[in-house]
Amino acid sequence: MFIKRSKTIEEISGVTYMNGTVKLGSVSLNVCSFVTDGVLIDTGASRLLPVFKSFFDEADVDKVVITHHHEDHTGGARYIQETKNAPIYMNEKMIESVKKRATYPLYRKIFWGVRKPFDARPIGETFESRSAKWTVIETPGHAIDHVAFLNQETGQLFSGDLFVHPETKLILREESIQQIIESIERVLTYDFGEMFCCHAGYVKDGKKAFKKKHSYLTELRDRVLDLAAKGYTADEIYKRIFPKTYPLVYFSFGEWHSKHIIHSILRDGRDDEENATTVP
Repeated sequence: MFIKRSKTIEEISGVTYMNGTVKLGSVSLNVCSFVTDGVLIDTGASRLLPVFKSFFDEADVDKVVITHHHEDHTGGARYIQETKNAPIYMNEKMIESVKKRATYPLYRKIFWGVRKPFDARPIGETFESRSAKWTVIETPGHAIDHVAFLNQETGQLFSGDLFVHPETKLILREESIQQIIESIERVLTYDFGEMFCCHAGYVKDGKKAFKKKHSYLTELRDRVLDLAAKGYTADEIYKRIFPKTYPLVYFSFGEWHSKHIIHSILRDGRDDEENATTVP
């Protein structure tokens, strides 16, 4: 099995970040880890440790904060715990889970590596760095424990996997489009400018980018629900809206798929209807 790894290091507006890429065949994925004001944000994937170790070793940090438990964001946590005197903080929803051996599909272990157990502390609603106070924003949808971090001093938002791309074409089976829309709406209530995304990297106008993604997702949701109301099946809607099948669909054995977007929207739409009929 021939897996290629590569890295780039960027520094902008007081933030240094490592962007690591894993390539296997026609599938190439990247993930970023950020350091700013004594804080390390996310720890990449264990498959990328050979290229991330020097970045971690040289980082002058007091604490580590995690946006969510997925293995491409927590893969270096055990190494950091063993080599640096810096506590790790994350949403308490998955703290017990990360203490145990990771369980996720084989293709993800092949691609991202096996995330080793580590210990973390609950992050709470705010935390402090050397010169700033940060707001922790609950942003579920991609993962149940997903959070974003806003530096109140600089107005920089660290968005984890909430943004990634303005026009989402694939999601994991368990993701919720409606929750993602609501999380974006929650983030947009805050005052921020620059955004640092764990896959897109640096985005100069984060608010504009999120507004664009919000418009795309709400229009997509409305189109799906309109087609469903006209009698189209989920499969028929999928074929009309997403005619292209991406390599990751095959590589992930369908865990990543455009179909999941359609099913998520229809599922949430049915839930809204049921809730509406039960309200007195």
